[in-house]
Amino acid sequence: MMGAPPLLLGVDLGGTNCRMALVEPEGQTFQEERMPTEASSGRTVFLQRVEGLCHEMIRRAGEMDRAVVAIGVGAPGVISADGVIEISPNLPQLNGLSFAEHLQAVLNLPALVMNDANAIAVGEAQLGAGRQFSSSLTMTLGTGVGGGLVLNGRLWEGADGAAGEVGHIMVEPEGRPCGCGSRGCLEQYSSATGLVLNALEAIDRGVPSRFSSAEISQLTSQNVAAAARQGDAAALAAFAEGGRRLGQALAAVANLLNIDGVIITGGASASLDLMRPSLDAELKIRGFAIPVRRLTIVQGILQDQAGMIGAARMAWDRLLHSGNAGGI
Repeated sequence: MMGAPPLLLGVDLGGTNCRMALVEPEGQTFQEERMPTEASSGRTVFLQRVEGLCHEMIRRAGEMDRAVVAIGVGAPGVISADGVIEISPNLPQLNGLSFAEHLQAVLNLPALVMNDANAIAVGEAQLGAGRQFSSSLTMTLGTGVGGGLVLNGRLWEGADGAAGEVGHIMVEPEGRPCGCGSRGCLEQYSSATGLVLNALEAIDRGVPSRFSSAEISQLTSQNVAAAARQGDAAALAAFAEGGRRLGQALAAVANLLNIDGVIITGGASASLDLMRPSLDAELKIRGFAIPVRRLTIVQGILQDQAGMIGAARMAWDRLLHSGNAGGI
């Protein structure tokens, strides 16, 4: 394959699954793989499993007569500029680990480690639904709510790399306790987890529901969405509450930043249509007219590939082409 472009190894490291792909600098992916994260296995076993899959992906690139020139990793939590995982609530065994340095030593490749929501934001901004926007917020509605900001074509990580935590905008001062230590954070209402809590609260208030006692004890956001589409009142109330809280947070974002767009990704994004009526109503009430008119809310299009592509692109730009990185 003479003249074929080099490859990056893109990794999306989640609390549940680890996804990897070989990625060309322009974003084309090959040889996608995933494995359970098994976070409870401890740091040593966890790292051995990740390293093993990395070596396997590099071997596959060699079989294609292609060379892997760098690795980019999106990981959950607060990641320092030099690739240290400062705090990762979903992967606490990695807290304090200089992950970039570790991978570089083990794989003998330049390595970049960044926040997973930022990686998703880069992927969507460069190759996904965010290409139409100069400035955007990408929100991931999963177990929690992650966020990544791209302002005037550049990823905005803040002074310490901790910017974009939209999931911890407070939407209810005395609301539900959050894992971050605060109360009433957006992710307690509009994440997949929050939507289930909304449904349970609605049922407790006596809102009619078709869920049996057994179903109530094992509710998932997918169950709640399916019930809402069948007209279940408690399920509809859950999405109305999630949309209302999301609208409150996005009004604050619009008023503060006056960005072009918001890109919604993650498992719960498939039910965005169920939240849009209350979201739009709240946004109109709480946001200033000019930034709200400007704001366009869309669903992401890269799905599970976004984080892998974004991390690989950042590795290409920052590790190999830092002198002429194309914006991001």
